[in-house]
Amino acid sequence: METTRPGITPESTQPATTDCHLVFKPITLDSLHEIAPYLTRQSYRTCDFSIGGIYMWVGYFGYEYAICRDTLFIKGGEEDHLQNTAFAVPVGSLDLKDSLPLLGAYCRQHGLPFILSAVPEPAAQAIAELYGCPITELPDWGDYLYRATDLATLVGHRFNKKRNRVNKFKSTYPDFQYEAITPQNLPELIAFFDRYMQAYHKDSELFAYEESMVARVLREYDRLPFEGGVLRVGGEIAAFSVGEVVGDTLVVHIEKARKEVVGAYEAINLFYSAQMVEAHPEVQYINREDDAGDPGLREAKLSYNPETILKKYNIALDKPLR
Repeated sequence: METTRPGITPESTQPATTDCHLVFKPITLDSLHEIAPYLTRQSYRTCDFSIGGIYMWVGYFGYEYAICRDTLFIKGGEEDHLQNTAFAVPVGSLDLKDSLPLLGAYCRQHGLPFILSAVPEPAAQAIAELYGCPITELPDWGDYLYRATDLATLVGHRFNKKRNRVNKFKSTYPDFQYEAITPQNLPELIAFFDRYMQAYHKDSELFAYEESMVARVLREYDRLPFEGGVLRVGGEIAAFSVGEVVGDTLVVHIEKARKEVVGAYEAINLFYSAQMVEAHPEVQYINREDDAGDPGLREAKLSYNPETILKKYNIALDKPLR
Protein backbone atom coordinates (compact mmCIF):
# COMPACT_ATOMS: atom_id res chain seq x y z
CA MET A 1 0.00 0.00 0.00
CA GLU A 2 1.40 3.35 -1.02
CA THR A 3 1.52 5.82 1.87
CA THR A 4 4.08 8.30 0.53
CA ARG A 5 4.41 9.60 -2.96
CA PRO A 6 7.28 11.60 -4.49
CA GLY A 7 6.36 14.98 -5.87
CA ILE A 8 8.77 14.87 -8.81
CA THR A 9 8.68 13.92 -12.46
CA PRO A 10 11.43 12.20 -14.44
CA GLU A 11 12.00 15.02 -16.88
CA SER A 12 11.74 18.73 -16.22
CA THR A 13 10.06 21.02 -18.71
CA GLN A 14 11.24 24.15 -16.88
CA PRO A 15 13.75 26.55 -18.45
CA ALA A 16 17.20 27.02 -16.96
CA THR A 17 17.06 28.40 -13.42
CA THR A 18 20.36 30.24 -13.18
CA ASP A 19 18.51 33.56 -13.43
CA CYS A 20 16.73 32.88 -10.13
CA HIS A 21 18.34 34.22 -6.94
CA LEU A 22 16.88 33.15 -3.63
CA VAL A 23 16.03 35.85 -1.11
CA PHE A 24 14.78 34.44 2.18
CA LYS A 25 12.31 36.31 4.40
CA PRO A 26 10.97 35.60 7.90
CA ILE A 27 7.81 33.52 8.10
CA THR A 28 5.05 35.50 9.80
CA LEU A 29 1.31 35.12 10.26
CA ASP A 30 0.82 37.54 7.37
CA SER A 31 3.07 35.56 5.01
CA LEU A 32 1.30 32.24 5.48
CA HIS A 33 -1.09 33.03 2.62
CA GLU A 34 1.93 32.98 0.26
CA ILE A 35 3.20 29.66 1.57
CA ALA A 36 -0.09 27.76 1.88
CA PRO A 37 -0.79 27.13 -1.86
CA TYR A 38 2.53 25.33 -2.28
CA LEU A 39 1.81 22.91 0.56
CA THR A 40 -1.19 21.56 -1.34
CA ARG A 41 1.04 20.78 -4.33
CA GLN A 42 3.00 18.02 -2.58
CA SER A 43 1.89 14.63 -1.31
CA TYR A 44 4.53 13.55 1.20
CA ARG A 45 2.00 13.50 4.08
CA THR A 46 4.64 14.60 6.62
CA CYS A 47 3.78 17.37 9.07
CA ASP A 48 6.67 19.54 7.86
CA PHE A 49 4.60 20.41 4.77
CA SER A 50 1.63 21.84 6.67
CA ILE A 51 0.93 25.33 7.96
CA GLY A 52 0.96 24.09 11.55
CA GLY A 53 4.16 22.13 11.08
CA ILE A 54 5.88 25.27 9.84
CA TYR A 55 4.27 28.09 11.79
CA MET A 56 4.16 26.41 15.19
CA TRP A 57 7.91 25.77 15.01
CA VAL A 58 9.00 28.93 13.20
CA GLY A 59 10.75 30.35 16.26
CA TYR A 60 12.35 27.09 17.37
CA PHE A 61 13.89 26.28 13.99
CA GLY A 62 14.19 29.87 12.76
CA TYR A 63 12.28 29.18 9.56
CA GLU A 64 12.47 31.59 6.64
CA TYR A 65 11.06 31.24 3.14
CA ALA A 66 11.70 32.23 -0.47
CA ILE A 67 9.53 31.78 -3.53
CA CYS A 68 11.25 31.55 -6.90
CA ARG A 69 10.10 30.11 -10.22
CA ASP A 70 6.77 29.17 -8.65
CA THR A 71 8.57 27.01 -6.08
CA LEU A 72 8.70 27.32 -2.29
CA PHE A 73 12.07 27.12 -0.49
CA ILE A 74 12.32 26.98 3.32
CA LYS A 75 15.45 27.54 5.39
CA GLY A 76 15.91 26.85 9.10
CA GLY A 77 17.89 24.89 11.66
CA GLU A 78 18.82 21.25 11.19
CA GLU A 79 16.53 18.93 13.17
CA ASP A 80 19.17 17.43 15.45
CA HIS A 81 21.61 20.36 15.32
CA LEU A 82 19.77 23.66 15.43
CA GLN A 83 22.97 25.66 15.02
CA ASN A 84 23.41 24.25 11.50
CA THR A 85 21.52 25.91 8.66
CA ALA A 86 19.47 23.41 6.68
CA PHE A 87 16.77 23.45 4.02
CA ALA A 88 13.50 21.66 3.40
CA VAL A 89 12.86 19.89 0.11
CA PRO A 90 11.55 22.57 -2.28
CA VAL A 91 7.95 22.15 -3.46
CA GLY A 92 6.26 23.69 -6.44
CA SER A 93 6.73 23.81 -10.20
CA LEU A 94 10.44 22.98 -10.31
CA ASP A 95 11.62 19.38 -10.20
CA LEU A 96 14.30 18.46 -7.68
CA LYS A 97 17.02 18.44 -10.31
CA ASP A 98 16.18 22.08 -11.07
CA SER A 99 15.41 23.38 -7.57
CA LEU A 100 18.31 21.83 -5.65
CA PRO A 101 21.05 23.55 -7.72
CA LEU A 102 19.45 26.88 -6.76
CA LEU A 103 19.92 26.01 -3.09
CA GLY A 104 23.46 24.86 -3.83
CA ALA A 105 24.26 28.21 -5.44
CA TYR A 106 22.75 30.03 -2.46
CA CYS A 107 24.91 28.05 -0.04
CA ARG A 108 28.09 28.74 -2.02
CA GLN A 109 27.26 32.43 -2.19
CA HIS A 110 26.73 32.63 1.58
CA GLY A 111 29.46 30.22 2.65
CA LEU A 112 27.03 27.65 4.04
CA PRO A 113 27.20 23.86 3.97
CA PHE A 114 24.35 22.51 1.84
CA ILE A 115 22.22 20.34 4.12
CA LEU A 116 18.67 19.13 3.51
CA SER A 117 16.83 18.18 6.69
CA ALA A 118 13.59 16.31 7.45
CA VAL A 119 13.53 15.04 3.88
CA PRO A 120 10.57 12.68 3.27
CA GLU A 121 11.59 9.18 2.20
CA PRO A 122 10.37 9.41 -1.43
CA ALA A 123 12.32 12.62 -1.99
CA ALA A 124 15.38 11.23 -0.18
CA GLN A 125 15.43 8.21 -2.45
CA ALA A 126 15.02 10.39 -5.54
CA ILE A 127 17.89 12.67 -4.44
CA ALA A 128 20.12 9.67 -3.73
CA GLU A 129 19.45 8.40 -7.25
CA LEU A 130 20.10 11.81 -8.80
CA TYR A 131 23.39 12.53 -7.02
CA GLY A 132 24.62 9.21 -5.66
CA CYS A 133 24.84 10.68 -2.16
CA PRO A 134 24.25 8.97 1.20
CA ILE A 135 21.10 9.69 3.20
CA THR A 136 20.93 9.61 7.01
CA GLU A 137 17.69 8.68 8.76
CA LEU A 138 16.40 10.89 11.60
CA PRO A 139 14.85 8.20 13.86
CA ASP A 140 13.34 10.66 16.37
CA TRP A 141 11.48 12.69 13.75
CA GLY A 142 9.45 10.11 11.83
CA ASP A 143 5.71 10.88 11.68
CA TYR A 144 3.14 8.32 12.85
CA LEU A 145 0.57 7.80 10.10
CA TYR A 146 -2.73 6.02 10.80
CA ARG A 147 -5.71 4.90 8.78
CA ALA A 148 -8.34 7.56 9.40
CA THR A 149 -11.12 4.99 9.82
CA ASP A 150 -9.08 3.19 12.50
CA LEU A 151 -8.84 6.26 14.75
CA ALA A 152 -12.37 7.39 13.98
CA THR A 153 -13.97 4.06 14.95
CA LEU A 154 -11.49 2.00 17.04
CA VAL A 155 -13.00 -1.11 15.45
CA GLY A 156 -11.21 -4.44 15.78
CA HIS A 157 -9.26 -6.50 18.29
CA ARG A 158 -6.18 -4.25 17.95
CA PHE A 159 -8.08 -1.41 19.61
CA ASN A 160 -9.68 -3.30 22.52
CA LYS A 161 -7.69 -1.41 25.14
CA LYS A 162 -8.46 1.95 23.55
CA ARG A 163 -12.18 1.19 23.34
CA ASN A 164 -12.14 0.10 26.96
CA ARG A 165 -10.57 3.42 27.96
CA VAL A 166 -13.19 5.37 26.00
CA ASN A 167 -15.98 3.29 27.54
CA LYS A 168 -14.50 3.91 30.99
CA PHE A 169 -14.52 7.63 30.23
CA LYS A 170 -18.16 7.51 29.12
CA SER A 171 -19.31 5.56 32.18
CA THR A 172 -17.31 7.71 34.61
CA TYR A 173 -18.48 10.99 33.10
CA PRO A 174 -21.94 10.36 31.63
CA ASP A 175 -22.53 14.11 31.28
CA PHE A 176 -19.61 14.55 28.85
CA GLN A 177 -20.08 16.71 25.76
CA TYR A 178 -18.05 17.05 22.58
CA GLU A 179 -18.22 20.10 20.32
CA ALA A 180 -16.24 21.80 17.57
CA ILE A 181 -14.08 24.80 18.40
CA THR A 182 -16.04 27.93 17.48
CA PRO A 183 -15.66 31.70 17.99
CA GLN A 184 -18.13 31.31 20.85
CA ASN A 185 -16.13 28.79 22.91
CA LEU A 186 -12.65 29.97 21.89
CA PRO A 187 -12.24 32.51 24.75
CA GLU A 188 -13.11 29.76 27.24
CA LEU A 189 -10.59 27.44 25.58
CA ILE A 190 -7.86 30.09 25.76
CA ALA A 191 -8.53 30.53 29.48
CA PHE A 192 -8.50 26.74 29.96
CA PHE A 193 -5.12 26.41 28.31
CA ASP A 194 -3.65 29.21 30.42
CA ARG A 195 -4.60 27.19 33.50
CA TYR A 196 -3.37 23.99 31.86
CA MET A 197 0.12 25.44 31.33
CA GLN A 198 0.36 26.34 35.00
CA ALA A 199 -0.90 22.95 36.16
CA TYR A 200 1.29 20.77 33.93
CA HIS A 201 4.55 22.68 33.68
CA LYS A 202 7.63 20.72 32.57
CA ASP A 203 11.28 21.74 32.87
CA SER A 204 11.99 21.37 29.16
CA GLU A 205 12.92 24.01 26.59
CA LEU A 206 11.19 22.07 23.82
CA PHE A 207 8.03 21.61 25.90
CA ALA A 208 8.00 25.27 26.96
CA TYR A 209 8.30 26.44 23.37
CA GLU A 210 5.55 24.10 22.18
CA GLU A 211 3.21 25.23 24.95
CA SER A 212 3.83 28.91 24.15
CA MET A 213 3.00 28.29 20.50
CA VAL A 214 -0.20 26.42 21.38
CA ALA A 215 -1.27 29.50 23.35
CA ARG A 216 -0.36 31.70 20.40
CA VAL A 217 -2.23 29.52 17.91
CA LEU A 218 -5.36 29.71 20.05
CA ARG A 219 -5.13 33.51 20.13
CA GLU A 220 -4.67 33.61 16.34
CA TYR A 221 -7.06 30.75 15.62
CA ASP A 222 -9.40 32.71 13.38
CA ARG A 223 -6.54 33.48 10.98
CA LEU A 224 -5.25 29.92 10.65
CA PRO A 225 -6.58 27.01 8.51
CA PHE A 226 -7.20 24.86 11.56
CA GLU A 227 -10.19 22.90 12.84
CA GLY A 228 -10.54 21.58 16.34
CA GLY A 229 -12.75 19.98 18.94
CA VAL A 230 -13.42 20.42 22.65
CA LEU A 231 -14.38 17.76 25.19
CA ARG A 232 -16.31 18.79 28.30
CA VAL A 233 -16.91 17.06 31.61
CA GLY A 234 -19.43 18.59 33.96
CA GLY A 235 -19.68 21.51 31.58
CA GLU A 236 -15.97 22.32 31.96
CA ILE A 237 -13.32 21.81 29.27
CA ALA A 238 -11.33 18.65 29.91
CA ALA A 239 -9.51 18.19 26.58
CA PHE A 240 -9.15 19.65 23.11
CA SER A 241 -7.52 18.86 19.80
CA VAL A 242 -6.51 20.98 16.78
CA GLY A 243 -5.34 20.02 13.30
CA GLU A 244 -5.54 20.79 9.59
CA VAL A 245 -6.35 18.87 6.45
CA VAL A 246 -3.66 18.68 3.77
CA GLY A 247 -4.76 16.66 0.76
CA ASP A 248 -5.93 13.25 1.97
CA THR A 249 -4.34 13.61 5.40
CA LEU A 250 -5.44 15.18 8.66
CA VAL A 251 -2.38 16.47 10.52
CA VAL A 252 -3.04 16.67 14.26
CA HIS A 253 -0.95 19.48 15.71
CA ILE A 254 -2.35 19.81 19.23
CA GLU A 255 -3.91 17.38 21.69
CA LYS A 256 -4.19 18.34 25.36
CA ALA A 257 -6.20 16.81 28.18
CA ARG A 258 -6.46 17.03 31.95
CA LYS A 259 -4.49 14.04 33.16
CA GLU A 260 -6.79 13.39 36.14
CA VAL A 261 -9.78 12.85 33.82
CA VAL A 262 -9.75 9.09 33.17
CA GLY A 263 -9.72 8.27 29.45
CA ALA A 264 -9.78 11.90 28.32
CA TYR A 265 -6.91 11.47 25.84
CA GLU A 266 -8.46 8.39 24.25
CA ALA A 267 -11.87 10.09 24.10
CA ILE A 268 -10.70 13.33 22.48
CA ASN A 269 -8.67 11.34 19.95
CA LEU A 270 -11.72 9.26 18.96
CA PHE A 271 -14.26 12.09 18.90
CA TYR A 272 -12.00 14.51 17.03
CA SER A 273 -10.98 11.88 14.45
CA ALA A 274 -14.63 10.98 13.87
CA GLN A 275 -15.61 14.64 13.53
CA MET A 276 -12.92 15.33 10.94
CA VAL A 277 -13.52 12.17 8.91
CA GLU A 278 -17.21 13.01 8.70
CA ALA A 279 -16.52 16.63 7.73
CA HIS A 280 -13.80 15.70 5.22
CA PRO A 281 -14.59 12.49 3.30
CA GLU A 282 -11.33 12.94 1.37
CA VAL A 283 -9.29 12.25 4.51
CA GLN A 284 -7.82 8.75 4.35
CA TYR A 285 -4.96 9.15 6.82
CA ILE A 286 -4.26 10.87 10.11
CA ASN A 287 -0.74 12.08 10.88
CA ARG A 288 -0.12 12.43 14.62
CA GLU A 289 3.39 13.76 14.06
CA ASP A 290 6.67 12.55 15.59
CA ASP A 291 7.66 11.58 19.11
CA ALA A 292 10.83 13.74 19.25
CA GLY A 293 12.62 10.78 20.82
CA ASP A 294 10.42 10.82 23.96
CA PRO A 295 9.91 7.20 25.15
CA GLY A 296 6.48 7.91 26.63
CA LEU A 297 5.23 9.58 23.47
CA ARG A 298 6.66 6.78 21.36
CA GLU A 299 4.83 4.15 23.39
CA ALA A 300 1.57 6.11 23.22
CA LYS A 301 1.75 6.61 19.45
CA LEU A 302 2.66 2.98 18.79
CA SER A 303 -0.27 1.85 20.94
CA TYR A 304 -2.65 3.18 18.27
CA ASN A 305 -1.25 0.77 15.66
CA PRO A 306 0.11 3.13 13.01
CA GLU A 307 -0.22 2.15 9.36
CA THR A 308 3.39 3.24 8.92
CA ILE A 309 5.99 5.67 10.22
CA LEU A 310 6.93 8.29 7.65
CA LYS A 311 10.71 8.30 7.78
CA LYS A 312 12.72 11.50 7.35
CA TYR A 313 16.35 11.98 6.40
CA ASN A 314 19.26 14.40 6.47
CA ILE A 315 21.23 14.76 3.25
CA ALA A 316 24.56 16.58 2.80
CA LEU A 317 24.80 17.77 -0.80
CA ASP A 318 27.95 19.91 -0.87
CA LYS A 319 30.03 17.57 -2.98
CA PRO A 320 27.37 16.31 -5.41
CA LEU A 321 26.32 19.82 -6.44
CA ARG A 322 29.72 21.47 -6.74
